[in-house]
Amino acid sequence: MTSRTPMRVAIADDHRLMLDGIKRALETAPDITVVGEAMSGDEMLRLLPTIEADVVILDLRMPNGDGLETLTRIRETHPGLKVIILSMFDDSEHIDQALQRGADGYVVKSINPLDLPSTIRQVVEGNVHLRSVAVPAGAVSTQQSRPRGGGSPLTDREMSILKLVAEGLSNMDIANRLFVTEQTVKFHLSNIYRKLNVSNRTEATRYAYKAGLIE
Repeated sequence: MTSRTPMRVAIADDHRLMLDGIKRALETAPDITVVGEAMSGDEMLRLLPTIEADVVILDLRMPNGDGLETLTRIRETHPGLKVIILSMFDDSEHIDQALQRGADGYVVKSINPLDLPSTIRQVVEGNVHLRSVAVPAGAVSTQQSRPRGGGSPLTDREMSILKLVAEGLSNMDIANRLFVTEQTVKFHLSNIYRKLNVSNRTEATRYAYKAGLIE
């Protein structure tokens, strides 16, 4: 994507109010164009061959083809298309289901609408993205992102991944070591960066050493 080529986004949600709200949020960004709207998964699948979309936003719960079913079919027919699942659920079970089906991002509906364009940009750049709270990307406060009482802000799985990152392993190597998909590794890395308030692997590793999270 370049500044001369706006990202072409299609949206599917079975609630007209939500559909219109997402469209208005995206129209504030000069580098994003909404090229299609649908109110069911089946409608989106019929629409895709005609609109040349770069990104599709799918509501998780829709009639006539929910988000996961539609995602699976999109992966079969449009494997290069970026797909973001939009949902009211923020639990790990729903998030894992979406990532295992091949979602490139997962956005909870409590997100600040103004943050939606930046989330889409990160997904297009290849970062598996989770947005569960209404704060801008990178806006996790220092107090929230630092270990409290000498503890770690990371889960056990995130700590395992951070240690392997510090050893210099690639995402694929980490996935093989932990018997998970590469997509899952990317998802956990996104959470690690958010919690530690860092932007990349090098910064995460440096922070972990300085904070005593790893030796």
